[in-house]
Amino acid sequence: MTTSTQKFPYTPRAKGLPYGVGTLSGGWVFLLLVLLALTGLGVYAYSQQLVQGEIVTGMRDIGTRAGAPWGLYIAFVVYFEGVSFAGIGLAAIIRLLNLDHLKPIARMAEVITIVSLVLAGLGVIADVGQPGRALVNLLKYARPGSPFFGTFTVAIVGFLIGALVYTYLDGRRDAAIMAQFPGKLQGFYRWWAAGYQDTPAEQKRHETASFWLAIALIPLLVVAHTTLGFVFGLQVGRPGWFGALQAPGFVALAGVSGVGHVIVLAAILRKVLHQEEKINMDIFRWLGNLLMGLTGAYLYFMVVEWLTSIYAAHAAESKLMNALFLGEYAWIFWTSVAFLVIPFALLIWQFVTRKYSLGWLVLSSVLVNLAAIGKRYLIVIPSQTHGTLLPYPTGTYSPTWVEYGVVIGLMALGALIYILFMKIFPIMEVDAPLSESEA
Repeated sequence: MTTSTQKFPYTPRAKGLPYGVGTLSGGWVFLLLVLLALTGLGVYAYSQQLVQGEIVTGMRDIGTRAGAPWGLYIAFVVYFEGVSFAGIGLAAIIRLLNLDHLKPIARMAEVITIVSLVLAGLGVIADVGQPGRALVNLLKYARPGSPFFGTFTVAIVGFLIGALVYTYLDGRRDAAIMAQFPGKLQGFYRWWAAGYQDTPAEQKRHETASFWLAIALIPLLVVAHTTLGFVFGLQVGRPGWFGALQAPGFVALAGVSGVGHVIVLAAILRKVLHQEEKINMDIFRWLGNLLMGLTGAYLYFMVVEWLTSIYAAHAAESKLMNALFLGEYAWIFWTSVAFLVIPFALLIWQFVTRKYSLGWLVLSSVLVNLAAIGKRYLIVIPSQTHGTLLPYPTGTYSPTWVEYGVVIGLMALGALIYILFMKIFPIMEVDAPLSESEA
């Protein structure tokens, strides 16, 4: 064990920085170029919206223009915020319950949260049309008791700050290790480490701070996603939104999409970084069981909502449900339902037989995320085009290339940020430093 007067020692087990940090092969460069091109497409699409106004989108006012003022942007804002739920939540649970066998995925999950919240914030900016005026008005006229205020301040900004602080503290030890390698980023690693030496006193302070921060983050993330559900669920004049199940449904589906993201990303990095032993099947088994439970909970909420709407619905609610079950939104609705039920059945089968397949787990995770995108779209759009209590005509909404371009650009930007982080900092905890005697 080191003392306060010793240099923080580390002897690498292999040549070079761990987990591919600082290296770029031809394949990585090609991927980065593709992501840059797609991000550029998003920037160009958004520039057309800024220059020409939101007329280039498919969004229109309810009633007089028979459209939907919230469209693809808000659907993906809700989706991105949902993905962020499981990331820091998993990391906090791993810390609180001392789930050491899951530590290899903790930082992966933390970075997913940060990236997703950044994308959610950019999605809000894309939706408001004039972001400068919107940010000024947020400070001038905001009502702190409003769910809309809470969505941006608590669900995005507050949650993002908490995730950044947690990730910073979690990475100090590894930053101290990386700072011992000469290179262009040595100063960055020293800044992040902030003099960390891994002494017993520092270890205790680090554990205490991380423990209490994890305790604070768990209720924060539940409140954040509940507040997002309240944005819809508290609108009394909007059939399909107003209801007590919106908030818990948002939390459950957020967990589904977030855990699914972690499974897919862990499987990719397991292969790319050749870490089959460290990211083992025990981790995927645990994540698969968690995904099964969350998917089951969301399916329960969904069925209860259906039954309520079918047996006790007024005319406007029935009109909305017909549009979902049999009308223009039916193909999205039933595809989303299938993409939830099929993975749930696969996960139950693996749980019962105790035979877990990485391929089936990844497939299930991809399907539930596609379902989550579909469900977010159906939460946002139909209640505007078909769910009105006023004598307005039935509306329509069809995203334009500008909206698709912005969303594609956001997703590419998220992948780009994640890859760049991987190349400047270890995406998993570095093995415990070796003392000079052990080396």
